[in-house]
Amino acid sequence: MGRRVAIPVGVSALAVAAAIFTAVSGQQPARERSAAPAPVMTAAARDCWRARHLGKAEQAEQCFEKLLDSRNPAERAEGAWGIGDYKSANSQFKQAAAAAPKDANVRVRWGRLFLERFNAAEAAGLFQEALEIEEKNAQAMLGMAMAMAESFSPKALEMAFKAAEEDPDLVEAHELLANLALEDSDPQRATAQADKALALSPDAFDAVAVKAAIEALADRSPDALLEQVWKVNPRYGEAHAIIAHHLVLNRRYIDGIAHYRKAIERDPKNWAARSELGVNLMRVGEDAEARQQLELCFNNKYDSSPTVNSLRLLDSYANFETYETPKTILKLHKKEAEQLRLYFQPEMEKAVAAFEKKYKMTIGQPVRLEVYPDHEDFAVRTMGMPGLGALGVTFGHVVAMDSPSGRKPGTFHWASTLWHELSHVFVLTATHHRVPRWFTEGFAVHEETEAAPDWGDRMTPEIVAAIAARQLLPVAELDRGFVRPKYPQQVIVSYFQAGRICDYIQMKWNFDKLLEMMHLFGARKTTPEVIQQALGMTPETFDKEFLAWVEKEAGTAVSKAAEWRKGMTELTALKRASDHPALVEKGNQLIAIYPDYVEPGSPYEAVASAYLELKNKDGARRVLEQYAGKGGKMPETLKRLAGLQEEAGGKAAAARTLEKINYIYPLNDEAMHRKLGELSLDLGRTQAAVREFEAVVAGGPADPAAAHFDLARAYVKAGDKGKAAGQVFLALEAAPGFKPAQKLMLELNADKAERKENE
Repeated sequence: MGRRVAIPVGVSALAVAAAIFTAVSGQQPARERSAAPAPVMTAAARDCWRARHLGKAEQAEQCFEKLLDSRNPAERAEGAWGIGDYKSANSQFKQAAAAAPKDANVRVRWGRLFLERFNAAEAAGLFQEALEIEEKNAQAMLGMAMAMAESFSPKALEMAFKAAEEDPDLVEAHELLANLALEDSDPQRATAQADKALALSPDAFDAVAVKAAIEALADRSPDALLEQVWKVNPRYGEAHAIIAHHLVLNRRYIDGIAHYRKAIERDPKNWAARSELGVNLMRVGEDAEARQQLELCFNNKYDSSPTVNSLRLLDSYANFETYETPKTILKLHKKEAEQLRLYFQPEMEKAVAAFEKKYKMTIGQPVRLEVYPDHEDFAVRTMGMPGLGALGVTFGHVVAMDSPSGRKPGTFHWASTLWHELSHVFVLTATHHRVPRWFTEGFAVHEETEAAPDWGDRMTPEIVAAIAARQLLPVAELDRGFVRPKYPQQVIVSYFQAGRICDYIQMKWNFDKLLEMMHLFGARKTTPEVIQQALGMTPETFDKEFLAWVEKEAGTAVSKAAEWRKGMTELTALKRASDHPALVEKGNQLIAIYPDYVEPGSPYEAVASAYLELKNKDGARRVLEQYAGKGGKMPETLKRLAGLQEEAGGKAAAARTLEKINYIYPLNDEAMHRKLGELSLDLGRTQAAVREFEAVVAGGPADPAAAHFDLARAYVKAGDKGKAAGQVFLALEAAPGFKPAQKLMLELNADKAERKENE
């Protein structure tokens, strides 16, 4: 199978590979083997690669050097490739392809070079060219499958099966199928494919490694299996790298790191394994050693995207501020650290305390949270991880997530993401990282709405469609929906389903059942075993009862989905026609059908606008309160609601609504923070007022004197006259003639003098 490389950031290899697959997937699977597949390379080149595979390094080197003198450009390409001269290998393959335009195998080998050198998109293009020349070329199918596997595409599995069917003796196809099966958490299928590879060749080391990975994942020693490899090639560190790959996919980062170390101990020039070691050291917060390993890769011309981008990310850490408490470490970018700290640090402390109480445990070390304003930096942090919500990711006690500034306002609820990821920290710690993906994700989704009913993601139209089409997976197979989705949005649907499963268990039994399940998973029980032992029923019975419940919960959103879609089109027409009475009527009908729909352009917003046009502010306020209660996240819409609430005399309600914005997008909104500060002062919520006026100051206010003065007023109300005096001084420094600040300074000085007299 060979080491799988990562797709460079910014290059959509998956899109290219998927498009190419679509172009060839109209072929019917071969029912009969081709008479005799043409050799993919010459016998001389094959001998060189076999010598290397068997650990005969000196023999292989001499063999590759000899190929450089060949009259055949394809052989010269193999020779250059073998000695690590990739530029020359590419040039020679180009010559070979030009000299033999109908030779599919030249393009296959050229594609494999690109695949090894971090360019899956170019590789997929060459494999497609090979298939256009020879539609049943099994090696081209295999190459295409390997390119697709980089992005965990389900089509990789289809293409790998086609390759194995076309050439049943293709060892690498069975090794790849074994690897893909284990990525899908199917050890039985993985073992069967690995055994097929080994039946064809006792030197199918990657097949042995997959079987060894199964042992490691089950907390059994893989050593006896690996001895089969070491007896032939004691330098084949790639076996450890394959084990590490599967451990990391199952969030067992420390165990994975240990095997990456063993990989490079056996083969110090396995740069792919060394790069993965560096990336995973970063994931667990070991930045200094991560840099050493990654720089060693780069200095030896292993400039893969993960290597280069991770080094750049490490360099960028100089632009971050770190804030520590006994239980938390918070890293924020300097350009937004002062403002975000006001919200992130207390929320982080609150979540850790809540989970310690709920889960009846402590972590034993501070939880580290990294917040990235540049989404590409966050993408580097999560590279190579399947099934992510792409908002946050947890590596043991280290959490990385997007900053609110990394997303468009209204599209991201940072606080629910923070609670989601911190739940992972506790569940992974409690289970020693032995927990299926569906349970830890479902538990975390469940915790989002436990923290606040309007947090977390709502039931999207894609989820409604999946429920209607009966596409929810059996609980015993739910992990598949996260790792290798088979239809668009299946990852999102799987998050929803896993979360609702945990909601259902708490509702029907209690929260302690979820804790019991968590500990059973930690004891290495399977999902069917845990469902049977904790809930007293088979997974099949659970699925039947859960699906009935979730369909009832979804209600009219599913049964009237077609009516809702038609109504949304009608609503758009009514908006264009400015028919406000009809719009109110139609919009309220749509809200009743599908109340969870709070995305931009929702009926709630349309109805509120129509009510305002009709001078019905109470109606607008009521419908926007429904919107906020259901989790609507658009800051401008929430500010409109707060204004209506305050105008109606509901200062406390207005303050609660503006607080919601702080959990969504607390940056660059001086007016909102100032308004919330004033409301908080009026309501006697002095600490909230202090925080809001601190946010105004931290955000670089248009009027620094007024901002410092307002903060001084809040400090006075909070009883901290020392800090108040400091803020008044800053106000007068910014505007010496600012009379309100002068007056407050005199009052504070008089108060100070009076206190001294009384001492």
